Amino acid sequence: MAKAALVETTEQSAMQRLSAGPQRLRQFLHDTRQEMTKVHTPSRAEVQATTIVVIIAVFLFAAYFELVDLTIGKGVDQVILYLTKH
Repeated sequence: MAKAALVETTEQSAMQRLSAGPQRLRQFLHDTRQEMTKVHTPSRAEVQATTIVVIIAVFLFAAYFELVDLTIGKGVDQVILYLTKH
């Protein structure tokens, strides 16, 4: 008897979820539309300014990593030369 009640309850909850699908979709689309009204599209000047900042940052990081690479490379070369002379 308990198994039949459990199966019936499971079937009912599945039907409730299935029938709630269109309402949930409608609510999702409504919420999405509402959030899209809050989206700000940047102006051309804002895009140009941030692009310039990104390009400058990329060059600064490239210079920094080049310096670090050269320093570590020379250090490793010195260690190898020192170890091979003895």
